[in-house]
Amino acid sequence: MFERLLKKIAIQLKKASIPYMVIGGQAVLLYGEPRLTRDIDVTMGIGVDGLDRVKRIIPVIGLKSLVQREKEFVERNMVLPTLDKKSGIRVDFIFSFSLYERQSIERAKDIKLGRSRVRFASLEDVVIHKVIAGRARDFEDVKSILLKNPNYDLVYIEKWLKQFDKSLRGKFLKQFRKIEECC
Repeated sequence: MFERLLKKIAIQLKKASIPYMVIGGQAVLLYGEPRLTRDIDVTMGIGVDGLDRVKRIIPVIGLKSLVQREKEFVERNMVLPTLDKKSGIRVDFIFSFSLYERQSIERAKDIKLGRSRVRFASLEDVVIHKVIAGRARDFEDVKSILLKNPNYDLVYIEKWLKQFDKSLRGKFLKQFRKIEECC
């Protein structure tokens, strides 16, 4: 189910020349331990001005929008939530606006699913996203990723978490180091 949908999304985003990466639970499945996930999160290398491009590919994929006033919703939330009509799987299209997101999309890895290639966020960028999200489930995901993949780029992760600490007044680096100690 998920694999079929991921392939359809990848094909249509490529046809529309929209750079992207899969993040969230689907990326955790790639790098960490298997777990239940009910959605697909896709960060795109376009801003809100690219909404019409995304709206054109949604019906081709077999998705329907979950919001009425899409433009206003996306401008406010930077995400367009959709639902796959066949499976009921939710797909969130996330619009990017930061240098970090654009760079992480460039770092994304092409992963072969059958005969298709789907771009997944790098291991380090999944860790960064999860630390910033900050839920208990996210911290468990980070632990599983670090335990399964001991050769991650610590310098890259720490560099970005320090920057997010400054810009968002967070304690992301401290939280990451706490998780890392457990591994």
